[in-house]
Amino acid sequence: MQPDESTIGERSPLMLDRRTRIAELVRQRGSVRVNELADIFGVTPVTIRNDLAVLEREGVLVRDHGGAVALPATSALIAFEQRASIRLEAKVRIGAAAAQFVQPGDTILLDAGTTVVEMVKHLRQRTPLTVVTNALNVVIELRHLNDVQVWMLGGTVNYATFGTLGPLVEQSLGDLVVEKLFLAAESVDSTYGVTDSTSEIAHTKRALARAARRIILLADSSKWQRRGFIKVLPLEAIETIITDTDLPETELRRLEMAGVRVVLV
Repeated sequence: MQPDESTIGERSPLMLDRRTRIAELVRQRGSVRVNELADIFGVTPVTIRNDLAVLEREGVLVRDHGGAVALPATSALIAFEQRASIRLEAKVRIGAAAAQFVQPGDTILLDAGTTVVEMVKHLRQRTPLTVVTNALNVVIELRHLNDVQVWMLGGTVNYATFGTLGPLVEQSLGDLVVEKLFLAAESVDSTYGVTDSTSEIAHTKRALARAARRIILLADSSKWQRRGFIKVLPLEAIETIITDTDLPETELRRLEMAGVRVVLV
């Protein structure tokens, strides 16, 4: 018999990993059934219904009778805007700090992510720049800056991140070498590094990392409260992590022991 998760903790790693995997299955298949998920994860249908309720509140999926379905593209925009508003003050501070790592004349690579967009707003005094990105929202925000050359990486559009993914992105990056990548993350773990719940996103992030000499991760402290089931990058591959002061002290010590520079804002 599975243990009562109320005794494990509402945000236990086991629960967070299962919900991440459920979200991935919904995105891949378009729909899932409660009984099927209960069999896959070895928990009760009641537990799965609770998971689906939480994921629906987070804008990840839509529940229906007996299961859940993926969000339509129009709802994806709403979900993206909701995620952008979460911990916005921390994201603004992180974005401002990240902009300090950019010098006029740089060629930089910007990942798709709500925190990276906040960084763009602080680049006005850092031009001229060449920006390579797979993020539609980053491209839109860059229109406000003068003397910036923008390279948009083509590929399949992912409406969860409003970024492009897939072989075309990786092919384009194969010919590039940039000085700095400003990387976004779905989740970060001091043991497993940067993780994600979507294989395509993970592959694209790895391709971004291969094209950069230095990797700077932008991730607010809430990203340490969950873990994806697909590894993206180990901590050793990251030069600097910019996060907020709510990062748990235990995580900060582990990062420093791994040789990662941590900037708290």
